[in-house]
Amino acid sequence: MTSSSPAIKVSERPIRIGIVAGEASGDILGSGLIRSILARYPNAIFDGIAGPLMIAEGAHSMVPMERLSVMGLIEVLGRIRELLGIRKRLVRNMLDNPPDLFIGIDAPDFTLPVELKLKQAGIPTAHYVSPSVWAWRQKRIFKIARSVDHMLCLLPFEADFYRQHRVPVSFVGHPLADSIPHDIDVEDARSELGLKVLPGQKLLAVLPGSREGEVGMLAPLFLEVAKRCSLAGGFRFVIPCVNEARYRQLETLCSELAPELDITLVLGKSREAMAAADSILIASGTATLEATLLKKPMVVAYRVSPMTYRIASRLVKIPFVSLPNLLAGKELVPELIQDDATPEKLTDAVLASFHRTEELLPEYQKIHQLLARDASNCAAEAVLALVAE
Repeated sequence: MTSSSPAIKVSERPIRIGIVAGEASGDILGSGLIRSILARYPNAIFDGIAGPLMIAEGAHSMVPMERLSVMGLIEVLGRIRELLGIRKRLVRNMLDNPPDLFIGIDAPDFTLPVELKLKQAGIPTAHYVSPSVWAWRQKRIFKIARSVDHMLCLLPFEADFYRQHRVPVSFVGHPLADSIPHDIDVEDARSELGLKVLPGQKLLAVLPGSREGEVGMLAPLFLEVAKRCSLAGGFRFVIPCVNEARYRQLETLCSELAPELDITLVLGKSREAMAAADSILIASGTATLEATLLKKPMVVAYRVSPMTYRIASRLVKIPFVSLPNLLAGKELVPELIQDDATPEKLTDAVLASFHRTEELLPEYQKIHQLLARDASNCAAEAVLALVAE
């Protein structure tokens, strides 16, 4: 809590909380939320599906979180039987031993049906990270209202949408805005990663996603862009890998597709890698917000299967897909999606990005100030009010 916040009230009550996160970004949110809840209820128990950060805080996970990480509408079909089986088992466990509260973190296609069944059984439910109902499939708001006792939103325009539909909501800000300092020391980040960047060299961070499917789709494209940038001379590259599986995958791709490049792979430490960089080539997703808060120029790209893209493009009703552009309400950074994500266009955009640092800084600072609200504590207060009720 901030210094002006009231003292935290601690209860010895042994509450049990069901909690599910579906991917790396949810694991970050979940771990912060668990810490804030434990500060108030030290005897709280957390059961469900958790990532490594949440497990490190004491959560128990019935299956590895990565089993829920599936990219795209079509790609889910190949895993549908497994996903439905995991969800059925999770619901049964929660109904057999009802928790004081259930929290679904993102992954709405998996967690909202769980929340609906549990709420119907009288178990309080909260959902952390709004689905993009303001952007597409807006009628989902009615299912959300039936499934969720309280919605926790990371972004201010999301909370406005829920208030319009009379769904209980809290805008809690984003934990990344709380944890990332406003001023970044580039040399410290480079030193921590052991990266020596010579005078005149440019360091490009390359982030092709956290899921296996994303990396398989985007890494070959991003490596081709890196090769083209290197022709301009004075480039080196750093690629953070979210886990050992992605490290091995990217190590193989780099050795096969770009053995001549000066690439440093790092396990974890994506924030340090982005902080160390002069610019970033990045997959659309939560990492673009982290890059914004680190005040870095970036080029955003994404590709999915052609069928997934055709379906999604008919449903999406917003002009941008990346978080910096959505928060600014204008195009701060280039977005090159699907057929626009060509090596030629991406290379041109990346080379231009190195000259935009001063131009972007004031806009990035506004976003940082907007989102820094002590999110984990705000979220904990909101969900624990359901337990008290």
